[in-house]
Amino acid sequence: MTDLAATVRMAARAVARAGLVHAYGHCSARIDADRFLVCPSKPMGLVQPGEPCIEVPVSGPLPEGVLGEVRLHQRIYAARPEAGGVVRFMGPSVMALGALNQVPRMRHGFGTYFHPGAGLWEDVQLVRDDALADGAFAAMGDSAGLIMKGNGAIVAGASLEEATMLAFYLDDACRIELAARAAGLAEAGIIPLDVAQKRATRAGGIVERMWDHMTDGDPERDVGNKGTTK
Repeated sequence: MTDLAATVRMAARAVARAGLVHAYGHCSARIDADRFLVCPSKPMGLVQPGEPCIEVPVSGPLPEGVLGEVRLHQRIYAARPEAGGVVRFMGPSVMALGALNQVPRMRHGFGTYFHPGAGLWEDVQLVRDDALADGAFAAMGDSAGLIMKGNGAIVAGASLEEATMLAFYLDDACRIELAARAAGLAEAGIIPLDVAQKRATRAGGIVERMWDHMTDGDPERDVGNKGTTK
C-alpha cells in the first residue's frame, strides 16, 4: 500500500509538472476489486511526499473529504475490471477543444490510443452526483478518454502509470486537432480505425518511458512502483 500511495502522489505531481492541471484535478489507482486510492483533495502539484492518500470504495458513498467528482472514478473501476488507474485533468488543449464541444480525431500516434474516438460529455455542470457520473461514464463509451465540455477530461488505463501517459496523449491529440483546424485541414490526416488499433501498442516500454520522463526528479521516485507497469 505504501508503494501504491507513493505512485499516486508521484502521478499527481507529474501531471501538474506537465501543465495538465492547476488548482483542480485528481488521480487514483486501484487497490483491488473493491477499493482504490485517490490523491489528497488539494491542487495536485502541492501534494507532498508521504502525504496520506484516501481509500475509496468502488461502490457506495464517498468518504468524508473526498472530492465529489471522484464518483466518476468509481464508475470506471466498477465497470472496467481491467482499469488500474484514472486521471482527471484540465490540459490547455483539452480545455480549448472541449469548450468548442469537439473531440480530437485520430491524426497521430498519441491519438490512436483513444480509438474508436474519445467520448464527449456535453453537460458543463461539474460531475458531483450519481446521475451525472452515470451519464458521463456512458458518454465515455469504449474509449480510454472522455472530454467534458468546459471541464477538461478524464482518462483510464491499465495502471496509474498508463493513465498518466494517456493524459499527456489526450491533451496532445487535442493540440494537433486545433492546429489542423486552424490550418484549414480538418479533413486531412485521419488514421483509419484498423491502423489506429495496431498503432496503439504498449510494447517497447511505451508506458514506462513516459512515466520516467514525467516523474524525473520526483522526490519519491525510488519509493513508487517504478518499473512495475506491464
